[in-house]
Amino acid sequence: MVGIARHMPKKNLNIGLIGYGFMGRTHSNAFLQADRFFDLSYRPVLKAACGRNGERAAKFAENWGYESVESDWRSLVERRDIDLIDIASPNDTHAEIAIAAAQAGKMVLCEKPLARNAQEAQAMVEAVESAKVPNMVWYNYRRVPAVSLLKRLVDEGRLGRIFHYRTKFLQDWTMSPDLPQGGEGLWRLDVSVAGSGVTGDLLAHNIDTAIWLNGPITELTAMTETFVKQRKHNLTGKVEPVGIDDASAILCRFENGSLATFEATRYARGHKALYTLEINGERASAAWDLHDLHRLEYFDHRDEAQLRGWRSIHVSDGDQPYMKHWWVPGLQIGYEHTFIHQVADFLDGLAQGNEASPTFREALATEYVIDAVLKSSKSLQWEKVGG
Repeated sequence: MVGIARHMPKKNLNIGLIGYGFMGRTHSNAFLQADRFFDLSYRPVLKAACGRNGERAAKFAENWGYESVESDWRSLVERRDIDLIDIASPNDTHAEIAIAAAQAGKMVLCEKPLARNAQEAQAMVEAVESAKVPNMVWYNYRRVPAVSLLKRLVDEGRLGRIFHYRTKFLQDWTMSPDLPQGGEGLWRLDVSVAGSGVTGDLLAHNIDTAIWLNGPITELTAMTETFVKQRKHNLTGKVEPVGIDDASAILCRFENGSLATFEATRYARGHKALYTLEINGERASAAWDLHDLHRLEYFDHRDEAQLRGWRSIHVSDGDQPYMKHWWVPGLQIGYEHTFIHQVADFLDGLAQGNEASPTFREALATEYVIDAVLKSSKSLQWEKVGG
C-alpha cells in the first residue's frame, strides 16, 4: 500500500459570499478549484452565502457547499468566523458593504466595477487602506493566459513604443424595447443601481485591461446613446425613463502618448460577448479576441522579410502564464479559469505579503475614466481624467 506524502497543513480562509447570481457562481467555483490546481498556503472554506432572498440563498449554498446561510449582509460582516467578504451583489451595494467589511477587519474582494462612480470608489479605497486589509477587484480578463502573455511581451519592450490601442465589447441582449428594467437579473438597466450602462458594465473591463497593459489614460472625448428611452420598471410596475447608456464610443490619449479607441454596446446584433483588443507598437503588434481566448495574434516587424506575417500563438504550453497548472500542451482552458487564477494570485500574495492586482486603488483608476466618459458625453468636450 502506497502512503500519502504529508505536507505542511494549509491555513483555512473562511469565505463569506454576498450574492448568488452569475458572478456568485463564478467566484464560488474559483474558491473551490484554486487550492486543487495551485500550490497554495491557504485553503478557501465556503463558510457562508448571503442573499436577500433566503430561499434562493439556501438553495445556492446547498449546491455549492456553503456551510451556512445569511439573509442580511450586516450579520455576515459581523461574524467572527468569517475572514474574507466577497461582494458579488449589484453595484449600489458595493460601497456600503466594502466599507463595513473593512471596518470589521475583513479582507474584501469586490466584483467590478468597484462602485457606481469614483466618489463611492474613493471612499472604499480609503476604508480598506485605513484598515490595512487585503483587497482585490474581480477584473478577471487580466488572468486570461494569452492576455497575461501580452502583458509580459509589452513589459519586456518587445512591441517597442506604443502608438495605438483599440478595443471593443459588443453584446445584443437588451435590444428589445419590451425588456423591462430593474429588479433581480435586470438591475443593470436601472441607473440608480448600476451607475451607468455599458460603460461601467462592459467597457470597464476594456479600460482596466488597457491601463494594465498600456498605462494611465489622461484625457478623452466620448459619446453615449440610449436607444430605448423608456422601459417598464419591474419594481414599480410603471413605465419610467431609462438612465443608462446602451452604447458608448471613446477617443482617448494615454500618458505614454499613444492614441486609443474604445467601443461598447448592447445593440450589436449577433454578438453575445465580443471583447477584442489590439496594440500597435514600433516593432510589433498584438491582438486578442475573447471568442478565441487561448490565442494571441502577434506580428513582429523584425522577422525575416520573406517570412514576415501575423502568427497565431496557441497559449497552452507550460512556460506560458498559468498553463503549467492545467493540462498538457495543446489543450485549452476557458472563461471560468480566469477567476481561479485570480483567487490563486490573491492567496499567493496573501502568503507572500504582496498585494494582488487590481487592488481597490488600482481599480479606482477605471472609475475615473468611466466618470470622464459620462461627463464628456454631456459636455461634448474633451475631458481630463481625474485621479
